[in-house]
Amino acid sequence: MLIVGERINSTRKQVRKAVEARNADFIAAEAKAQAAMGADYIDVNAGTSVAREVDDLKWLVETVEAAVDSPLCLDSANPAALKAALALARRGVIINSITGEKARRDAILPVVIESGASVVALLMDDVGMPEDAAGRIGVAERLVPELVKAGVPLDHIFVDPLVRPASTDTKQPPAVLETVRTVTRMFPGIHAICGLSNVSFGLPVRNAMNTTFLALMIQAGLDAAIIDPTEPRMYATVVAAEALLGKDEFCMNYIAASRAGRLTP
Repeated sequence: MLIVGERINSTRKQVRKAVEARNADFIAAEAKAQAAMGADYIDVNAGTSVAREVDDLKWLVETVEAAVDSPLCLDSANPAALKAALALARRGVIINSITGEKARRDAILPVVIESGASVVALLMDDVGMPEDAAGRIGVAERLVPELVKAGVPLDHIFVDPLVRPASTDTKQPPAVLETVRTVTRMFPGIHAICGLSNVSFGLPVRNAMNTTFLALMIQAGLDAAIIDPTEPRMYATVVAAEALLGKDEFCMNYIAASRAGRLTP
């Protein structure tokens, strides 16, 4: 399973301050901590300041790539910022993200095609954010073929079913699970990803909710997740679930994770 470390996001107060102050040591430490706990990609987001996003995202790319060997997930809907960041990135990237909204799709798709990057496809369109599985699946039925027709390989697409808080609507998690099961069957070879911690927003003991939902999502077909791998038991949940679902022959990844000290806080 592909893990995208979510911590370098300028919506976090400490990260925003570090970006504004060009505190490379803080950002490097965040990147290293996530890589050490199993992050395959490091997400970088500088979107809190539209005026500075291009320069801030470029700085984040250079800073994180100097700190770790992990490739990046470029978290931006700004084509100019994406192009500037892609020009500096030395390793393969994932663009996060495109949607079924015409304006956003038309702006981001040329960047995806030109760069050859993989892309996160959020299952929403100009109608809005779907409330149920049927609405999400309907967006996938339209958006995925459009991306493939435009030249994006199916295995470069990561559909995101848009996880919403269980605290506001307990029907949302089951809808997300059904969406992942259906879309991954509908388009063999496609990937499924999500910003998982949204599910526990507003609830106490969020880690219990996050880890349980992660295991359920892996069973449903999720093969990538945007998470905080330093959160207790998150990485352990990934490797344990994969071993129990027959995705880890002889539990070798689980054993390796244990030896590396990644299964305990």
